[in-house]
Amino acid sequence: MNIQLLKAEKMVAGGDCMGKIGGKNVFVPYAIPGETYEVEITKSFRDYDKARITAIKEKSPHRVEPFCKYYGICGGCSMQHIDAEFQTELRKSILREAFSREKTEAPEIGIIGGSDRGYRARIQLTDGGFSARESNEIIAIDSCPIATPEINAYLSATKASERPRGRIQIFGDSRVANEGGILIAGEPERTSGEIKISGAGERRKSKVRAKKNVHFKGTMQSPANICTVNLCGKTISFDARGFFQSNLGVLEKAVGKVTENMGGNAVLDLYSGCGTFSVFLADRFGKTTLVEHNRDAIVYAEQNMRGKAHESYGQSCEKFVAQNAAGIIAREGAFDAAVVDPPRQGMESAVSDWLARSGIGQIRSVSCNASTHARDAKKLIDAGYTLEKLFLLDFYPQTAHTESLAFFGKL
Repeated sequence: MNIQLLKAEKMVAGGDCMGKIGGKNVFVPYAIPGETYEVEITKSFRDYDKARITAIKEKSPHRVEPFCKYYGICGGCSMQHIDAEFQTELRKSILREAFSREKTEAPEIGIIGGSDRGYRARIQLTDGGFSARESNEIIAIDSCPIATPEINAYLSATKASERPRGRIQIFGDSRVANEGGILIAGEPERTSGEIKISGAGERRKSKVRAKKNVHFKGTMQSPANICTVNLCGKTISFDARGFFQSNLGVLEKAVGKVTENMGGNAVLDLYSGCGTFSVFLADRFGKTTLVEHNRDAIVYAEQNMRGKAHESYGQSCEKFVAQNAAGIIAREGAFDAAVVDPPRQGMESAVSDWLARSGIGQIRSVSCNASTHARDAKKLIDAGYTLEKLFLLDFYPQTAHTESLAFFGKL
């Protein structure tokens, strides 16, 4: 066993800490910046190594005893060994560094957060259990301390062997309107096929072999998988097999912040999903325009926006700015504001280019990837926008996952 000494310098995206041995970067899980360890190299690559802690030589005052019996075995949490307050500071540092790498001066980062336990309204089970860390093994769990009481009631009342086989999604919270405050949904149907990847870079736009998710297309919705939540006094429905934010307490706060001090004739909601933000924007604007490539989500958006002045485009945001944006502006006038909430890869280049030159006075940008958020922010700033505010949306305590909200303004 080759044991070496390492000092953890900083936490990086994903939750590992980085240090150096002989000038080479080494990434270590379950570490804390400032601690010193004896480590064993577990994987070696040309530019970096991975290691595991064999002994802690200098311990951080922020190190605490993990509260979950599955911690380190389950593939979920990665920061339970760190006190909650310092966890938040570390997630802020990951966000701040992402903007710094783009040479963008970020304002003081605000925090929009909530409880560090009992918050998670969605879990995924495979054959009745959780997937193990870096393994295909399934762990038969009977509780999850970061999951909501509704989910834990289900876990405690059932044995892993009694739960549905395959992959299932469980959505449970006091805000869920379904019976018992919980919904259990099977995995979406999938079929292999040759599809065109839209909204990706040029290299990926050719036809590729991939698995195509076909469980929506409007007519293929299953009533059994419809989840309805009461959010900030409004009812929103979605397919539990698709995406919906799983920390509803923080989501309610985020909705309030995203829509804060907004109003006017027209607002554009890009990557709108099932209309989570649009439902609230519609109270502040004369008309809301939603754009979402996922036809599943657009079907629900139409239901959630019923009775509100709106127009929906079931196409990629890239196609929308190329085919429809100019026509809408010519007919109806400019958008007063825009909300943007892209997937992890961020906005397509054509979308961020259009937005940067749009002249829209208020832009609120939500992101689940600090690096792509910083990249897209730089394009807006270079075009004359001011980064007025930046928030860490602290949706996932006990993990290193960062989400963020940025306010951009242009005089």
